[in-house]
Amino acid sequence: MPTKCPQCQQPLEEKAAVAAGECPACGTALATAAPRAATATAVLAGGCFWCVEAAFEQLSGVSDVTSGYAGGSAETANYKRVCQGDTGHAEVVRITFDPDRISYDQLLTVFFDAHDPTHLNRQGGDFGTQYRSAIFYASEEEKRAAAAKIQALNEAKVFPRPIVTTLEPLREFFPAEDYHQDYARRNPNQPYVQAAALPHACKIREQHPHLIADENPPAPATAERRPPNL
Repeated sequence: MPTKCPQCQQPLEEKAAVAAGECPACGTALATAAPRAATATAVLAGGCFWCVEAAFEQLSGVSDVTSGYAGGSAETANYKRVCQGDTGHAEVVRITFDPDRISYDQLLTVFFDAHDPTHLNRQGGDFGTQYRSAIFYASEEEKRAAAAKIQALNEAKVFPRPIVTTLEPLREFFPAEDYHQDYARRNPNQPYVQAAALPHACKIREQHPHLIADENPPAPATAERRPPNL
């Protein structure tokens, strides 16, 4: 909102001008800044999406985490094909968050702490390009922020080896099958969740207690098994 009317140059009282949408003195229409989006999204890949999802679902300011695929085509965006490792997809999560409560940089901090970004195409026992560490950027601003984060972590030697996380343009996000969504919450007793997903979530709670939401009620347990890496 300008401080003076561009037509008559009379000082503007901001609240009155915003309410009227025009200069109170001469009636000239006033341009107002576009409202900031209430939510934003980030798409990140850090190995099995069950593990990454569990790490981010507990954060304050995060309203939704959806497991899915990015990096390949719609025709092969399904678990069976992605597991073959030749579709170009990575298992990813799309994080919907409130930028006024948690920043993109804070999400990246959690991301790098929630997996090992120095392993190429592998996290634990999961291996293949679908398990690569990647940041799928939706804008040049996100790309610059991610590149700066990686540079800072490498220069500080936070990890014993250089970070191999790739920066890839987000062309399209494909939600994963329904049974993958909220998997760790719904299956806390499943062996893979016990061995991999829950330790990731607990590590984030310990390292970033100020980012954890006040309430994280557990979901009812069911018994499902992770399909093998085909």
